[in-house]
Amino acid sequence: MKKALGFLAGLFLLSLAAKAFQTASIGWAGGHGDVGFWWTVITGFLGIAGTGALIGTAIHSRRTD
Repeated sequence: MKKALGFLAGLFLLSLAAKAFQTASIGWAGGHGDVGFWWTVITGFLGIAGTGALIGTAIHSRRTD
């Protein structure tokens, strides 16, 4: 159960990162460099958190002999 929740949390964070990237792209395209920049920073943090959750779940849910 913990493994499924960990992977779901990671996928949720990565989906938030994708939405943040979309918002950043709209900001850059609209000529709002400040909006594009900060949403890009948020995208980076969410991407790191999501990737960390997926990798951490994979590492810590392995069976040990």
